[in-house]
Amino acid sequence: MVWWRQPHLLRRTFLLAGSGSILLGALTGRGARGREDAPAAVHGPKIAGLPRDSSGVVNSGLAFGTRGEVDHAANGFDPHALLTDFDYGTVSRLPDGRRLREYEVVVVDKTIEIAPGLYFPAWTYNGRVPGPTLRAVEGDRIRIRFVNGGSMPHTMHFHGIHSARMDGIPGAGEAAPGETFVYEFDALPFGCHLYHCHSMPVKRHIHRGLYGAFIVDPDPERHPDQREVALSRLAGTEENARWQEFVMVMNGFDTNFDEENEIYAVNTVAFAYADKPIPIERKRPVRIYLINVTEFDPVNSFHLHGNFFDYYDHGTTLTPTLRTVDTIMQCQAQRGILEFTFQDHEPGLYMFHAHQSEFTELGWMGFFDVREQVA
Repeated sequence: MVWWRQPHLLRRTFLLAGSGSILLGALTGRGARGREDAPAAVHGPKIAGLPRDSSGVVNSGLAFGTRGEVDHAANGFDPHALLTDFDYGTVSRLPDGRRLREYEVVVVDKTIEIAPGLYFPAWTYNGRVPGPTLRAVEGDRIRIRFVNGGSMPHTMHFHGIHSARMDGIPGAGEAAPGETFVYEFDALPFGCHLYHCHSMPVKRHIHRGLYGAFIVDPDPERHPDQREVALSRLAGTEENARWQEFVMVMNGFDTNFDEENEIYAVNTVAFAYADKPIPIERKRPVRIYLINVTEFDPVNSFHLHGNFFDYYDHGTTLTPTLRTVDTIMQCQAQRGILEFTFQDHEPGLYMFHAHQSEFTELGWMGFFDVREQVA
């Protein structure tokens, strides 16, 4: 057993033993509030039954985490690949010389595995949760061909600057099943942003998985007084190449549709970065694009063990809005950039997690594996 796996009590008794498998939540197709139409999460046989005490609470040798492995190939995405998977679009030039970035985003209804043996009926952008990380440069023209291949009306609402007709709400960019809409706007302002579905009810569309990161790098030519800092954030530059950049989208999953989450994670899969820590090269700085899209909880948070970071709220400044902090709190749709280094630390595993203990116990916890070199 790995050293960090310790017996503990779960605040929500979401692990229900049954004939050699575990069901997370009351996965009966009916929510705790008696809703008949709540789709049931689907369970599988990958997790062995866990012992319980006389009151039914799982507490006898339960590992701090999950048992078994998620089939990332079947999911169509791997949470470790999502950390560094940036979609820069198809790049061309407009007649006025400006850069045009074109993307295609397709809604797909898809069942995904969010913990070993636990399947969730998701609505996805391009078959993954979170959706693709769209990355552009300040001032670029953005064009997104949005195709609704799902079973419900959907949109893409971008947090950024755009016209009302491009807002991605009902009546302004909503596409019915089988329809297509083209969003077009300029990438402004620079920063760490997001997009999500804004069809009604919004809480259902977000919670089912329709969200993703939208990163706009600063144009150094627009910031001559902070050119070096801007270059360090601009993908493809020598200054940026020295940074280890990761996208972390904090999310949760209400598996029995009672408007209370049973699973919490970063990039969807519970304990993904605990079971397989993120390799970090000790002497290179780290930049995290952190976004909270957790539904049904007012806030989420990020806490780093054994270290401190500078924080750029929304990523829209080139100087930190907070310095030397080790915990940051975000409401839904709030986001920011974290910057830190392990250059003065010894190699080893350094934990990070939500500082709501319940979230940690239900999947939102991981490690950085600090090494002298990363292959």
